[in-house]
Amino acid sequence: MLTDFYLRPAAGEIASSELEIKRSRFLGFITRAETEEEARDFIHQIKSTYPDARHHCSAFICQVDQAVPIERSSDDGEPSGTAGKPMLEVLKGSALLDIVAVSVRYFGGVKLGTGGLVRAYSDSVTETLLQVNRTRRSLRELYRFDVDFAQAGRLEAELRARDVAIVDLAYDSRARFVVGTAPGGGERLAAVLAELSSGGIAPKEAGTQWIGE
Repeated sequence: MLTDFYLRPAAGEIASSELEIKRSRFLGFITRAETEEEARDFIHQIKSTYPDARHHCSAFICQVDQAVPIERSSDDGEPSGTAGKPMLEVLKGSALLDIVAVSVRYFGGVKLGTGGLVRAYSDSVTETLLQVNRTRRSLRELYRFDVDFAQAGRLEAELRARDVAIVDLAYDSRARFVVGTAPGGGERLAAVLAELSSGGIAPKEAGTQWIGE
């Protein structure tokens, strides 16, 4: 079940690997996909890059706020259950979300059998996962408050030093802060702000937001 944070592949990166099993080549690719559309676009991209391969098997998991993650897989012509599902199980075991994996197979003339295919596609994803750089995405409670311009610079520095996330800082008639805390961190934030302002700042709730690279 989704908690208040999760890990996912770093943005804009494609991890890859290559395995040779009984003369068949398995090229593995993994990247971030925040939506089902992004995942399918990546799968199509790999198919277009390797059009002469026999199979382009895939699996992906996309996080959905306040809902069950989307999970899909495809055997792409391999015997049912021997490619996509094992790939998906490896992704689930990694605990990463917003992730899509494609394993491209160039058939080497030797049949691997059902068990061999399951192992091959599982190993392809496992090897590729070793190359994936991970980033953290966290759910934060948002709070807003205004301060005079003269206070803003020092206050921003003090909050960052205490690991308070500055989500937004705008200047109008006053400096307007929106900050994020871990769920349940409102009381601590209020205490920190009271300390820094001698009780002059009272933060107001401003909803929640996922924050991360």
